[in-house]
Formats: sequence, structure tokens, C-alpha cells
Amino acid sequence: MGRIRAAWLWLIKHTLNRLTLRLAGSGRGPFSIVRHVGRRSGRVFETPIMVAPVPGGFVAELTYGPRVNWYRNVVAAGGCELVVHGETHRIVAVEPFPTATGRRAFGFPAQLVLTLLHREDFRLMREAEEGALG
Repeated sequence: MGRIRAAWLWLIKHTLNRLTLRLAGSGRGPFSIVRHVGRRSGRVFETPIMVAPVPGGFVAELTYGPRVNWYRNVVAAGGCELVVHGETHRIVAVEPFPTATGRRAFGFPAQLVLTLLHREDFRLMREAEEGALG
């Protein structure tokens, strides 16, 4: 990973992520929390992400690509917990999701922004059959 990209991700993690994590924890706003286990450390981490509900779970747009730690941890563990508007959902699989369908899932104006930014990397976060945990 390039130095500039690494520096950018560090900055996001230590500034913007802290603010959006608070907002996501309040159950208000566009952010959700992905609770995942570190693939090397075994520690539990919480990362703010934006998701949209779709049949079978939620769709996430991989803003920083598939090499970000939260995504790699979820794939390695085979799942995670996703807190959406204060409700915890058990995610049991992560699968590629069609770009056009992923963009549409976010609705307007997010769909327009995703299109203008040429975002194409979407994943279905497949929810366990029983749905919300609490």
C-alpha cells in the first residue's frame, strides 16, 4: 500500500471514524457499526460504515476497496455483527453484489453520488435467518 494511502486511512481511522462511530451508536444518521474480530489480534473492533437494506441482508459499498481491515476481518471470520439504527444483526456471509443494484439500494441522493464517484465495489452482507438480535 502506498504511503499516501496509508496516511489517509490512518487519518480517517483516528478522526472521522471516531465521530461517525458516535453518530452510528446513537441509532441516528446514515451510519451503521460493523463489529468484527481482528484476524491476527483476536480483538473486537467497531467500524462505522454505510449500508442499505436489501432482501437477505444489507449492501455495503467498499469506499476504500476490499483491502481495508474491517472487510478483510469479516471475510476471514465468515461473519460479524452489524448494528443498524440501534438493532444488532448477525451477518453470516459476505458476497459480491451487482454494481447497479448496489447503487440503487442506497436511494437518492446517495445513488447519484455513488454514480458520479464511479463506485463499483458493493458487497451483500447476508443476514442470519433469525434477523435482528436485539
